[in-house]
Amino acid sequence: MNDKLPFCLPADITPEVFLRDYWQKKPLLIKNGLPALVGMFEPADVLDLAIEDGVSARLIAQKDDNPSEWTLKNSPLTEQDLQSTPQLWTVLVQNLEQWSPELGELWQAFDFIPKWQQDDIMVSVAGAGGSVGEHYDEYDVFLAQGYGSRRWTLGKMCDVGTPFVEGQPIRLLDDMGQIIFDEVLEAGDVLYVPPRLSHYGVALDDCLTFSFGFRRPNLVQILDEIADVATGEHSLFSPLTLPQAVQANPYELSNDSVRAIKDELINLLNSEQGDAIISRALSELVSKRQYELVAFEDELTPDELAERLQSGECLMINPACRFVLQHGEWYINGENVCFTEDELALIERFTDNEAIVFDDLTDELLASTANWLNDNWLILI
Repeated sequence: MNDKLPFCLPADITPEVFLRDYWQKKPLLIKNGLPALVGMFEPADVLDLAIEDGVSARLIAQKDDNPSEWTLKNSPLTEQDLQSTPQLWTVLVQNLEQWSPELGELWQAFDFIPKWQQDDIMVSVAGAGGSVGEHYDEYDVFLAQGYGSRRWTLGKMCDVGTPFVEGQPIRLLDDMGQIIFDEVLEAGDVLYVPPRLSHYGVALDDCLTFSFGFRRPNLVQILDEIADVATGEHSLFSPLTLPQAVQANPYELSNDSVRAIKDELINLLNSEQGDAIISRALSELVSKRQYELVAFEDELTPDELAERLQSGECLMINPACRFVLQHGEWYINGENVCFTEDELALIERFTDNEAIVFDDLTDELLASTANWLNDNWLILI
């Protein structure tokens, strides 16, 4: 429970080499890179989950009479949807670590990449021939085979101008260019695919592929979050003092005025106040969850939690919860959280993947962990 998984990398490639030579540059096949995933799920497990309330799932299929025509149905999916699919189909389920903390623990295998860049774990279940077509993603992904086998081909690097096939409900490329990779992944194998590299996976049999995605915020998200944080800075509400020259046209917003205002903004961002605003904005942004946390336990009082722990259960960090450490401060699910010295030491143990038992807790810490459990930061196992 406290043992960390080995990194998901070939034996002859260190994290430093991977980040220097492969990360966001070129693909990498990692044979048997994630053996702990093998046998963890079967296709029926994922299909049963896909029709549950609150699950984010998609059914993608190719029409029997015209495989070049695709259909898409978003959740909620029903049992009837899954029983009446065309021959070629795929079901995608997002945020699977929310529903399986055991799966979420496998994020440790990728801890050579900062956790704040983790997106979610998506699973693709398909029968023979199932696919989501030729496409590219805007994020880094490790495609881990958990069940069955899938053939992957990789092609050209795309950009924002790369065209998609018109009239389809999903983004499909009509040309992957020269194929640079063509391999079959068996259970336990992992393929790293950098952003915008075209790829195409086809199930060779009943198949489960898990996508461990990594993503960074875009500039619009960052600017929006900076603006939100800056609203708490009362000094910034004072109107700017700007030099003014005589203008021929009084209606004109001059280039000199635009430049002066831009300089004021840049000066703010480069100041200590700006550093603090940016640090807080980024920390809040990257610690926000894309999907709402689902509670698996009724709320417990400290006494009820003590009974559970004394009966042999223990507490661990919820892998679906987002913890971000910035300059000694913790941000959890989008909020800056203050801790006592004892709480901070305990949080550090949780984030080090330790299992916490009853004897590890004082009365004060028992009350704190009950609150954290009720906030879905922790899980009982």
